[in-house]
Amino acid sequence: MSKTYKIGLKNCVFFARHGVFQAEVQLGQSFYVDVDMEVLAGDALTTDNHESTVDYGAVHTAVQRIVTQERFKLIEALAHRIGKELCSQFPTIVRVVVTIRKPSAPIPGIFDHAEVSVEYAPE
Repeated sequence: MSKTYKIGLKNCVFFARHGVFQAEVQLGQSFYVDVDMEVLAGDALTTDNHESTVDYGAVHTAVQRIVTQERFKLIEALAHRIGKELCSQFPTIVRVVVTIRKPSAPIPGIFDHAEVSVEYAPE
């Protein structure tokens, strides 16, 4: 088995218009995204070469584009889309877990946020 390491981006905040209800589409809200990637080590750990790893600035850009420019009813589908895109764009990712928090989910009651986590691995 190849050596891997983890890269994470935590609590990335994006304003978008995802949701089932029309009010969510009209008003929009903030979404909080965590991306936890398991990456093949290659020689990044020993060469200290930034070209040998996943560029987390480019990961952030990809996530931002998907969250802000595409539209989903379910944050589950949004998380899956992000995982699929990241594995496609960065072939050294062997597994990614995308967690999305929606603090203004339209449900009755007092709560901090609704949250889903989706694991994606390339086939």
